[in-house]
Amino acid sequence: MTGEEIGRLLERQRTYYRSGATLPVKFRREQLKKLYAAVKKYQNEVNAALTEDLGKSAYEGFMCESGLVLTEISYMMSHVKKFAKRKRVPTPLAQFPSHSFKAPVPLGNTLIMSPWNYPFLLTVEPLANAIAAGNTVILKPSAYSPATGRIVERIVSECFDPSYVAVVSGGRAENAALLDQKFDFVFFTGSKSVGKEVLRHTAERLTPAVLELGGKSPCIVDESANISLAARRIVFGKYLNCGQTCVAPDYILCHRSVKDAFVQAVIKEIGRQYGEKPLENKDYGKIVNEKHFARLCSLIDEKKVVCGGERDPLSCRIAPTVMDGVTEEDAVMGEEIFGPIMPILTYDDFDALVNSLKEKEKPLALYLFTSNKKHARRVTGELSYGGGCINDVVIHLATSAMGFGGVGESGMGSYHGKDGFDAFTHYKSIVDKKTWLDLPMRYQPYRSSLYEKLLHIFLR
Repeated sequence: MTGEEIGRLLERQRTYYRSGATLPVKFRREQLKKLYAAVKKYQNEVNAALTEDLGKSAYEGFMCESGLVLTEISYMMSHVKKFAKRKRVPTPLAQFPSHSFKAPVPLGNTLIMSPWNYPFLLTVEPLANAIAAGNTVILKPSAYSPATGRIVERIVSECFDPSYVAVVSGGRAENAALLDQKFDFVFFTGSKSVGKEVLRHTAERLTPAVLELGGKSPCIVDESANISLAARRIVFGKYLNCGQTCVAPDYILCHRSVKDAFVQAVIKEIGRQYGEKPLENKDYGKIVNEKHFARLCSLIDEKKVVCGGERDPLSCRIAPTVMDGVTEEDAVMGEEIFGPIMPILTYDDFDALVNSLKEKEKPLALYLFTSNKKHARRVTGELSYGGGCINDVVIHLATSAMGFGGVGESGMGSYHGKDGFDAFTHYKSIVDKKTWLDLPMRYQPYRSSLYEKLLHIFLR
């Protein structure tokens, strides 16, 4: 679409939103029901699209994308009535007689820009939040996952009129044209570099934004960890979607006393989960395109590879790879990996490790494998990161009961469940003052000693 066409589409959505059609809770629930039914209807087509774009199996596609979407839509249908109610709050005595409340209202015309790594989940889940909150939406799927983008467009066009929810396909030109428009809210998931561009554009128009970014998420394995279980769970989370997961454990920080045992356990788990020849495993995916494939290959130091490293340029596939003896100076530690490469670093002193992590950029996730409660308290209490797990990885984002988002360099704002509703909502603070009594103490002239005494009683 051209910039002019996008502008006309947005104007249609402005007109529709101003009509008040999206405000009734009954309307919102009806739209969520239609979306849920369409996701169920096109389940096979969604799976096929994810396989085409990323090589995901139908099992993984449902477990990590469409199944989570259905769960989120169900959650919003069950809770939207409660979320949309006014919330009465206490009123100061000085404002007697009155009552005060917070009124949740939609932000209005919103833009959702989604990434290629979980192209269905990270498009439709925030859409469900936006619909529940009463907004209109323009969706912009990634050009790197075209098959999934097409099925998203098919679902949306079948469920909604474009004046309410619409999909804009395309690449950088369409992204730029969208960001040149004045939206009431922008929700972006993607890389830090593009996130900065989004924030620059929204800042020009004082448009609020949620940015779900990424970063190098550390995974600590201390000397008290259950090594075999840690290896099993870390291998799952690291190589899920071929490592193309924003909350994947980016690198491992392993205590020197258990490092060798951990490496051997990881190698064993890779064989158990992916087979002796992972590139022949039909359930193991691929790197999204040749550009990212070449970037990942450049990060592999063959001298430090202790497992994997095999690659197939024709299918853009890289076997689960483990690098041991890695230091901060290695290329693989210079950027977010976003691929199936596991660098393992060692540490000797836990206190020194925690202090060193405090000096790094704040990651989107952090994981700790331990049976030491003191270590768990230090990591959860002292370090700043978006979210994480103790003795597991990745699963903290698979719940509608907790918000998901970054902090600092890894993003701003959160969503999922109530947090998702709140992200697309403005809470108006309102005092409803009664007319049958009007206390005179706030009016000039300020001469009464009685009023002054009462004022000091009220304001303390």
